[in-house]
Amino acid sequence: MPIKYEIDEEEMNRISTLAKMQLEDAQSDLKAAQEGDEDDDDEAMEEDDKKDVMEEDSGKKTEATTADCSDDDLKEYDLDHYDSDDVDEDGEKATMFGNVKSLAYHQPEEEDPYLVMPPEEEDEEREELQILPTDNLVLAGKVEDEVAHLEVYVYEDHDANLYVHHDIMLPAIPLCTEWLDMPVGKTAEGRTTGNFVAVGTMEPDIEIWDLDIVDCMYPNAILGQGGEGEAKKPKKKKKTKANDEFHVDAVLALAANRQHRNLLASASADRTVKLWDLNTTKCAKSYAHHTDKVCSLDWHPKESTVLLSGSYDRTVVAADMRAPDSKARWGVDTDVENVRWDMHDPNYFYVTTDGGMVYRYDVRNVPANPKDSKPVWSLQAHDDSVSAFDINSAIPGFLVTGSTDKQVKLWNVENDKPSMVVSRKLEVGKVFSTTFAPDPEVSFRLAVAGSKGVVQIWDTSTNAAVRRAFVSRMPSLEGEVQERTVGVQADQNESDEEDAVQEVGAAAVGADGWESMDED
Repeated sequence: MPIKYEIDEEEMNRISTLAKMQLEDAQSDLKAAQEGDEDDDDEAMEEDDKKDVMEEDSGKKTEATTADCSDDDLKEYDLDHYDSDDVDEDGEKATMFGNVKSLAYHQPEEEDPYLVMPPEEEDEEREELQILPTDNLVLAGKVEDEVAHLEVYVYEDHDANLYVHHDIMLPAIPLCTEWLDMPVGKTAEGRTTGNFVAVGTMEPDIEIWDLDIVDCMYPNAILGQGGEGEAKKPKKKKKTKANDEFHVDAVLALAANRQHRNLLASASADRTVKLWDLNTTKCAKSYAHHTDKVCSLDWHPKESTVLLSGSYDRTVVAADMRAPDSKARWGVDTDVENVRWDMHDPNYFYVTTDGGMVYRYDVRNVPANPKDSKPVWSLQAHDDSVSAFDINSAIPGFLVTGSTDKQVKLWNVENDKPSMVVSRKLEVGKVFSTTFAPDPEVSFRLAVAGSKGVVQIWDTSTNAAVRRAFVSRMPSLEGEVQERTVGVQADQNESDEEDAVQEVGAAAVGADGWESMDED
């Protein structure tokens, strides 16, 4: 039962102070911008003065002819007495609150029936707010009408129903999200577990929101220069170069460490990977393993201190965060899009690229030169970038890829022999995210999102080709059923131009249980 956010006097004062500080910053920035434009304005004013002198004579000629007409027109409004008090029918002066005698009022401690919600409506609202154990949760970062927000969807599996439970306003275009079960921030003091989400955007700071509270106004914590561990006044960003304390460019990837709950890794366009201690909300370590934007991260499922990172420098690095200098590096032919350890056999990992390729590497086979990297196998999965990728947690060898070619493909890579099971266009536009539900009992549920700002849930276990391909590993798939996809459709009349705008902002999606929600 999520808590509905209520503002007390202390919180109201905090919000008021924050708003005042942000307004002062905005005014300061505006003043600086105006001073920078003064020179241009002075030149424009000189030109305007010349025009005014030329037009002044002609204006005087018309002024005399219009003055007489305007005086006659205004007489009927009696503007000389416009602020005089009117007199009502009883001969008394009418006032702004002349009907005060008819106003209803209540004694102290007496409830106003217009302000108190009837019990039946309160029960209905509570029922709508409740999350059931059988529900699954999906997080979707989205930009709509130039406003960025995070949507929290509820997927009712038994009714095949998907709807937005609540949403959270964000400061900039969302690029990545990660679920946390580690309470973060002062407002979470006293709690040992909870549902939190870390959000990376086009801004360099990472916001952490409490998903157990609806209608929050500010994040629980901010990781970076803007927060100093709290949702405080953002500092002027004087440092523009990469450093060991905070990111200075967009945050492109987040990865929570499931063995060490207080550790969160982030990757940025500033070419660094940073390790955050959620207990202190400070940056514990910073790593510069790459020479270009770092776009993907994944913690090793067994060796809890080993982190995999992929970059636009066309390399993938596996490094132990305790000894970052001892690292292994592999190379690919185009920019990296996704990296992921194989949870079923952690000796291997997958890489997807902008060139439409999927590679499987053996971590034990480290090349002397990254250019000499030899994958176990490679697959031309799409003609365009493989922008989305995931591994089914219940069935080994069951993969999904999504691409900017608008297709979602399911693969069977058992015995290192990749074969496509099925391909679908789910009408989400260019595919930006494909994520299997992490809970084994619903692991066939696939959340897909893309440039149209649309989320689709595909129950892949209802697809005939999937059932035939994996029935030997999942006997429950025997037989035929009707295929099922569920989505909240966007406006069908959207133009291609609007679709292009949405493409910028659609972000990551994850389909999961409330108690085990994982976002990528």
